[in-house]
Amino acid sequence: MLSFFGIHALGQGTALATGSLIDIFARAGITEDAVRSTLTRMVNRGLLERHRQGRKMYFGLTPRAAAVLQDGHDRIWRTGAVNRDWDGTWTLVGFSLPEAWGRERHDLRSRLVWGGFGALQNGLWVAPGTVDVLALVEGLGLDAHLKVFRGAAAGEPTDARTVLETAFDIDDISEGYHAFLEHWSHPVPANGAIDDLARQLLLHTDWLGLVRRDPHLPAEHLPADWPAARAEELFQSLAHRYAGPARREAARLLDTIAVPEAGAAR
Repeated sequence: MLSFFGIHALGQGTALATGSLIDIFARAGITEDAVRSTLTRMVNRGLLERHRQGRKMYFGLTPRAAAVLQDGHDRIWRTGAVNRDWDGTWTLVGFSLPEAWGRERHDLRSRLVWGGFGALQNGLWVAPGTVDVLALVEGLGLDAHLKVFRGAAAGEPTDARTVLETAFDIDDISEGYHAFLEHWSHPVPANGAIDDLARQLLLHTDWLGLVRRDPHLPAEHLPADWPAARAEELFQSLAHRYAGPARREAARLLDTIAVPEAGAAR
């Protein structure tokens, strides 16, 4: 759902009608009940807000969701999947939370993973390069429990490859890219624009899932056959292929209303 709103609502100042979302998601094999329950959960989590017009209900992005989607958009189209510009520095975050703070710990770890961090050891997380940790954890109310450092490893036994292999599951990240390549290298031929709309949604969702899992590790310390560049080239080729037909079909199918802008334009 976030992928769809990111493609067709981010920066548009529009809210989307429930009925048209149900119709479009049905073409990707997603049931009406699943769409309705997802919309409700996203409202409860502060990602979408309801707008009623007559008997119809519309859903628009909240500023929080717009910021998340803009960040994802920037990662996909600006940052890229391969980090060839690492300066040799690391950002480290140390934290210790009360045992009873399970939800807070989960939320913090989720933010750290999104920010490219991996667990170096218990309570100590590391990410390559400079990360704005305060912006990353904004709103969690945990600043007083964090210690943030930036610097370079001293060398043996803490060289860059050791840090990467300890803090990140390199094999799992690589397998994700290989699975993407295998699945999308030979997609089933589209049968009209409506299929391109569903295919675009699935493609972007798969790719965003990879981007979320990939901490943008320095390429110089990864295996020579690292598959991220090939997967990114395939994603961009397919994304451009589906964009025109999907946009035209979405314009035909989507029932929208104008709402105040929720975040940065694309």
